[in-house]
Amino acid sequence: MTIREALQQHEKYYLSPYATQSADTRGREKPISPCDMRTPFQRDRDRIVHSKSFRRLMHKTQMFLSPEGDHYRTRLTHTMEVSQIARTLARCLRLNEDLTEAIALGHDLGHTPFGHTGERTLNALMPGGFRHSEQSLRVVEVLENQGEGLNLTWEVRDGIAQHTMSGHPATLEGACVSLADRIAYINHDIDDAIRGGKLSPDQLPRHLLEVLGQTHGQRIENMIWDIMRHSQDKPYVAMSDQIGEATLQLRQFLFENVYRYTIDPKEEERAAHVMSHLFAYYLEHPNEMSDGAWHRRMQAPLEVLICDYVAGMSDGYALRQYRALFMPTPYAD
Repeated sequence: MTIREALQQHEKYYLSPYATQSADTRGREKPISPCDMRTPFQRDRDRIVHSKSFRRLMHKTQMFLSPEGDHYRTRLTHTMEVSQIARTLARCLRLNEDLTEAIALGHDLGHTPFGHTGERTLNALMPGGFRHSEQSLRVVEVLENQGEGLNLTWEVRDGIAQHTMSGHPATLEGACVSLADRIAYINHDIDDAIRGGKLSPDQLPRHLLEVLGQTHGQRIENMIWDIMRHSQDKPYVAMSDQIGEATLQLRQFLFENVYRYTIDPKEEERAAHVMSHLFAYYLEHPNEMSDGAWHRRMQAPLEVLICDYVAGMSDGYALRQYRALFMPTPYAD
């Protein structure tokens, strides 16, 4: 018996009847030989971690544009917090932790530079709009590995595509990631907003803190406990009505009192200016995109190829490209 077979046997006897068995995966678009050490979902996790798009997350905005402070979240640290919360949920609900981790690590690979400012800009520029969940799926299916994609299992790709609040993951592991994403950003955005002087602890709604918890750690723990109590041995993963409603209200509070004020409107306008001007430039000069000839050979409209290129940039790379293309180089004797 191989290590993989032993792991899959353990899944069979230990996991919940509602969990996704790695031996029962719906497979990959391109079949590959089984690994003797890792299950299919473990291989997916490793492929994501070693991808270029995953590494670029460390230089992409989470809430503050290109933060220079050492302790603000980036898109990568957000992803790691989502993974930790989602894995805790999966482990306690006896779901497939490897599948959950793979989905969590891949869920934001398609996010743009400059966070939601960049996403809104590309949404306005693209004829069919832009959604980071769809772009994340495109990253793992098409763009990574020199245009070959990562060839992930169906379950991981479904979880990545359906991780947003409006999505409907086909697996309970995907549902864990969707909830963990919400838990993570609500709580760490409060933490970062307070650290950045954009929010005072006294401004947080007291009636919601009485339900969810007074501190960052208490809120996360209470939300996780609530999901586990409400979902144990059930064919769904969800919060109770009380905690779920309080969580949505706290999220709404952030939209109304933090997100719209966190970024200086002038800085947001500048970030959108950088994105839109890069997009327009590459429309006129597509051969100057440095993603290699494989990208330009792809069977897709030019706007889609440019969107792929610009969306994949880190904050710093987008700024460097803008300076190189639109700002004069000082003369040095």
